[in-house]
Amino acid sequence: MTEHRVLILGAGYAGMAAAIQLAARGTRREDVRVTLVNAQERFTERLRLHMSATGQRVAELSIPELLEGTGARFVRGWATAVDADAKLVRIDDDRVLHYDTLVYGLGSLADTSAVPGVEDHAYTLNSAQDAELLADRLARLGRGTVVVGGSGLTGVESAAEIAEQYPELDVVLLGRQEPGAAMSPKPRAYLQAALARLGVRVLSGAEVVKVLPDAVELAGGELVAADVVLWTSGTRVSPLAAAAGLTVDERGRVVTDAALRSVSHPDVYAVGDAAAIRQEYGVMHGTCQSGMPTGVHAAVSIVRTLDGRRPKPFRFGYYHTPVSLGRHDAVVQFTHPDDSPRRVYLTGRTAARYKETVTASPWPTYGRMKKLPASGAFWPRGGRFTRGMR
Repeated sequence: MTEHRVLILGAGYAGMAAAIQLAARGTRREDVRVTLVNAQERFTERLRLHMSATGQRVAELSIPELLEGTGARFVRGWATAVDADAKLVRIDDDRVLHYDTLVYGLGSLADTSAVPGVEDHAYTLNSAQDAELLADRLARLGRGTVVVGGSGLTGVESAAEIAEQYPELDVVLLGRQEPGAAMSPKPRAYLQAALARLGVRVLSGAEVVKVLPDAVELAGGELVAADVVLWTSGTRVSPLAAAAGLTVDERGRVVTDAALRSVSHPDVYAVGDAAAIRQEYGVMHGTCQSGMPTGVHAAVSIVRTLDGRRPKPFRFGYYHTPVSLGRHDAVVQFTHPDDSPRRVYLTGRTAARYKETVTASPWPTYGRMKKLPASGAFWPRGGRFTRGMR
């Protein structure tokens, strides 16, 4: 019997979902071998990095421990090259891993190359280690100014968390758009009022053109003094996909067909932030909310293909945008499937409890995946979630 080798690159939310789904389904077959490759053994809960950055303790989750008993193999290492024609991946310690099907889920990082000085003078939240470095700096700062560059959701959550945990610091949130710009008026107003209550100074319409050792320079020449800069503006993906000859979009994401396969290399599935996935409303943007379903769908599609069936199209609609505003406050904007805001929203402690529930550790979810019957479907079908999973 010929063994089918499935190699998964990246153990983020999407890659882990793919690995666990395949472990629940494919590894019960003697002809499937699943290998998950990640640079570190610790699972990064990106949704909690703003907490780690302020010195709060969060659980340390072990990828190998979760894979125990599944039959899937974990390989620690950095993927340095993908040869899509030879169907192999090179790891930083000179190992070579061969595959028959590749799941490409290397995700995205904060873009530190677009603005001069970011790489040298700013902190990021790319990993738990990055968050811990920032936490150490904040704990030693005493008094001073923290500038959060980028007024998107990561920036808002980080600014609120820092202001709440360190009320003696002057926290400045700056970006091109006002915070909560994609929300409807009332939840947007609530979010901005919460930032004001926490003492966060908001500079909207601000474009950073350079980060200096003690300030950020704006497009108009104005300097904003900064003892610490946290950069959350923009993301970039790994260049490995483009270097491998996979068809990518202008941001370097793998362009997929309806089943999440690379349009140029059908034996490669792309999931999460690494993929440019088109839906009826446009190309999806990366979130945990959308990332995990892509991993699930890729796994189910691989099993369908091995069974001689055609994979079904991936269908996804957004449901909500939950934003924490410190530990006891939040705003949740419910959305239409295309991510445009609905009238319904939550605020305050109710929203905080809701967000904690839906963004709690993914471990229980992954644990439930491990116990799936071979023919079961994990993700809800219909509505605003992934459809066509069986």
